[in-house]
Amino acid sequence: MEEWYHYPLLVVVGFAVGFINTVAGGGSLLSLPVLIFLGLPPSVANGTNRVGIVIQTALATAGFKSKGVSTAPFNIYLGISALLGAIIGANIAVDIKGETFNKILAIVMILVVLVIVFKPKIKLAEMQERITGKHLWIGIVAFFFFGIYGGFINAGLGFIIILFLHYINQMTLVRANATKVAVVFIYTLSALAVFIANDKVIWEVGLIMAIGNAAGAWVSSRVSVDKGDGFIKTFLIIMVVAMSIKLWFF
Repeated sequence: MEEWYHYPLLVVVGFAVGFINTVAGGGSLLSLPVLIFLGLPPSVANGTNRVGIVIQTALATAGFKSKGVSTAPFNIYLGISALLGAIIGANIAVDIKGETFNKILAIVMILVVLVIVFKPKIKLAEMQERITGKHLWIGIVAFFFFGIYGGFINAGLGFIIILFLHYINQMTLVRANATKVAVVFIYTLSALAVFIANDKVIWEVGLIMAIGNAAGAWVSSRVSVDKGDGFIKTFLIIMVVAMSIKLWFF
């Protein structure tokens, strides 16, 4: 953080990340490379990024609830399971070499682009939700493993969570998003604690970006989730491809 314009850049990027993460997911595919390009070591960028994620998901959850959309206690059960997995993933992340992390992030970014392009269309029509019995237990087991990945890197996991909740639990896109942000909030608390304990968080950078994260999350949670979706996906694909190439080759 050597130049004055880094600070407004962090706020702008944070807003975009908060908006994108709440609408669908994949915002960390923008924030992580930006933090790395600003000079943060990969593991520190990974830890610092969690500050904004905690704040944005808290605001997004509140925003959804203010609109009458909440899936408690289902989201709490999934969140606790993911929280346990995130502890494992975050401990792996703090010890990984920077070059290896960059390679993994580049691969993840390309895979997420493929998911964005080829994922089945999600309909907004009302469905019969399946959030009890065996479907609840399937979710608890699956989200433990989602939590491991979320604690490790988190980037792109939002898309996978939405697809899972839609096809396995028969949730609409709005309710899947509300569940997702609540679950991510819960498991990111444990991941952030691991990064803090290992001195992998730069609070000044994380809190400045979190200003944008919070604003973007609050706005996107209170507007129709289908507005601007095509633009967001196009923008995300372009940025992800460009950043993955830079991470891999430079």
